[in-house]
Amino acid sequence: MRYSEALEQAVKEIKEDLPGMKLLENEPMSEHTSFKIGGSVRAIAVPSDIFSLSRICVRLQMNGVAPFFLGNGTNILIPDEGLNIFVISTEKLQKMFLQEDGCIYAEAGVPLGTLSQFAQQNGLSGLEFASGIPGTVGGAILMNAGAYGGEMKDVVRSVVSLYLPDQALYELPAEKCGFAYRHSIFEDGRSLIAAAVFQLQPGNPEEIQAKMRDLNTRRREKQPLNLPSAGSAFKRPADGHASALIDKAGLRGFSVGGAQVSEKHAGFVVNTGTATYEDVVALLKEVRKVVQEKFHVVLDPEIRIYPHNMVLLDDAINQSAKDIHKAVEEMKTRMRGEDA
Repeated sequence: MRYSEALEQAVKEIKEDLPGMKLLENEPMSEHTSFKIGGSVRAIAVPSDIFSLSRICVRLQMNGVAPFFLGNGTNILIPDEGLNIFVISTEKLQKMFLQEDGCIYAEAGVPLGTLSQFAQQNGLSGLEFASGIPGTVGGAILMNAGAYGGEMKDVVRSVVSLYLPDQALYELPAEKCGFAYRHSIFEDGRSLIAAAVFQLQPGNPEEIQAKMRDLNTRRREKQPLNLPSAGSAFKRPADGHASALIDKAGLRGFSVGGAQVSEKHAGFVVNTGTATYEDVVALLKEVRKVVQEKFHVVLDPEIRIYPHNMVLLDDAINQSAKDIHKAVEEMKTRMRGEDA
């Protein structure tokens, strides 16, 4: 069966299996990404709980269709012609509570701002850095998001993921998640992040609130939050900052079509109103070229570009696949030992 036929069969089965679930067909991704760019995808499913998420994945796997996991769409770029894919949105996966051990359990769709505020209200410190990041728990863990000196790896105790080859849920401790700068083992696409447990430190709610307010004020003052973007365009190089190199290269304000290197913060690429996928890709390529020529530094995109990326990541993805398979196998062995 060809892929398009398999996808249509999967959509049909999912609609029959979960008739009450929100399912958007031939939906433009420009409505679901912070860049406001992107053509239609075949379908976007919005499961209301992890059980429904699992049922969707079973149907997709039976038809040989890989899911595309979508959080707030704050770090992705989709082609204007769209993609013939099945998207699973975490929009409704927002269960969150304080555990008896003082840790916070939060599903993949919980916005980081909501999670940070919940921690503050419960006198827990450590998530202040995340309070202004416009993403969700799932997306933030996937790329080990960070800001102002903090990263998700600093506060995550474990991650509950749906391992697609087994169609089973596993809780992986943070040390098995392969966290590195803007990276985790979940990037290989074989696991969907369903939820996470956060271990924080006791703190004074008023002091936590004050720190969050200060960081968010700094964010508003320095970042172009008034225009659509996908956050930082490039990862931080080994030495220095991408924004400083771009600025020194004289590229602040540089435009291609409707895409522009922000005049407010050179580390951001913004959509001035008419930007297309090709505009953004062409701009990113030119920025990389100029920075490399002037400073002999290769900037890697932090934006996840589909259907291809500007940097060959095959080796990294293959290693991630090996790492997550090893972690799951170790988990299975330990579970068998506990059952014996």
